[in-house]
Amino acid sequence: MKALANVTNLPVEKGITGWNAILPEQAPALTLEQDKKCDFLIVGAGFAGLSAARRLYQLKPDARIIVLEAKRVAEGPAGRNSGFMIDLPHDLSSLDYSTNQENDLRQIRLNRQAIAFATETAVEYGLSIEAFNPCGKINGAAGEKATQHNLDYAKHLAELDEPYEMLDAPEMKKLTGSSFYKSGIFTPGTAMLQPAIYIRGFAKGLSNRVSIYENSPVTSLKKENGTWIAKTPKGSVSTSKVILATNGHIESFGHFKRQLVHVILYASMTRVLSDGEGDLTGNASWGITPSDPAATTMRKISGTGGVRIITRNRMSYAPTMKVNNALLEQMGKEHVSSFAKRYPDLQHVNQEYVWAGRLCLSRNGVSAFGEVEQGLYSACCQNGLGLARGTLSGMAAAELASEGETELAKAFLVEDKPQKLPPKPLDSIGAKAFMRWSEFKARKEL
Repeated sequence: MKALANVTNLPVEKGITGWNAILPEQAPALTLEQDKKCDFLIVGAGFAGLSAARRLYQLKPDARIIVLEAKRVAEGPAGRNSGFMIDLPHDLSSLDYSTNQENDLRQIRLNRQAIAFATETAVEYGLSIEAFNPCGKINGAAGEKATQHNLDYAKHLAELDEPYEMLDAPEMKKLTGSSFYKSGIFTPGTAMLQPAIYIRGFAKGLSNRVSIYENSPVTSLKKENGTWIAKTPKGSVSTSKVILATNGHIESFGHFKRQLVHVILYASMTRVLSDGEGDLTGNASWGITPSDPAATTMRKISGTGGVRIITRNRMSYAPTMKVNNALLEQMGKEHVSSFAKRYPDLQHVNQEYVWAGRLCLSRNGVSAFGEVEQGLYSACCQNGLGLARGTLSGMAAAELASEGETELAKAFLVEDKPQKLPPKPLDSIGAKAFMRWSEFKARKEL
């Protein structure tokens, strides 16, 4: 299918992302208001798009590179995630550890390549430890079933010869200040990000080599006489090569139609905790992913914006990639309940920010990657590993567009294509039923 001349389904975000709101106001945006020419155009300034831009200038230092972002940098999904750049395969989720060991080791190697690239980015642009901290993470469990998941997880990690440390209930209480968790597994390879600081700093560092235009959504993309022309509300870009780093919105450009699953995830951030309240929440900072992937992710941050707790759980199926205010409000109430389960003595602490974030999946867990038309490349569909997989797919797309089928690009090209979705309305019925069943099974961990 050819890229659409008109792109009508533009990104829409719901709720103010706390990661961005607690930071100082950004400098005024540079918006595209002229007609420009370049060697490479990247659409999207998230993890994939900015990584593609950095990799391109490493490979082609004299190339003219332009990045177009529909919103402000860090206002979209790149600033709406939980901030875990995970090295281990996403399917090491405790649901099934009978996966192919060779594939798991391959995925670990690739994810660590992405983390190494992000580490170099943080060093090159002078980002703080708050922005990017390679400190590891913890899988937390509250009930017996989840604790068994953690034991299964540990067995699988041992089979992969991966380091880990088991934590018991008292150790989890000391770490988090909460009696909710009965066990945990610490794995050292994850980097913890304050995603808005990281993405803002990444874009600022890149701006010395790359032209980044914000509030400049691509409203049409077409090819004329061998040249791609991307139009925005006030300008245009002409180029021979385009990288679409738009995740689920690749469908809005006419590609991978009916092959992608669009999900909305929800998160909340407390007001600033007082010193006494902070003491009740354990160490200065920590990050916990649930042993059951449908359960609750929790983080404590201490730094810019004060000491706060972030709660992330609940999901909804959203084929339009949009969510209404009523559902966002409902999910925010769920977060209040989840926070109270963990900190009953802090029920008076309100959630200052509640937001939604888009997630893109494929039925068979592969990316929407490759040269989809001559000179048009996709680095989309991150399957729940947006930070690591997004970074990696952006790097790979940059190499494919500039160097051809490199080793990294081939790692994506050998994957199957995203499977077609069932016909309507079976797709919606099936997706919603799966999500509700997953959350029902994980209810003690929510």
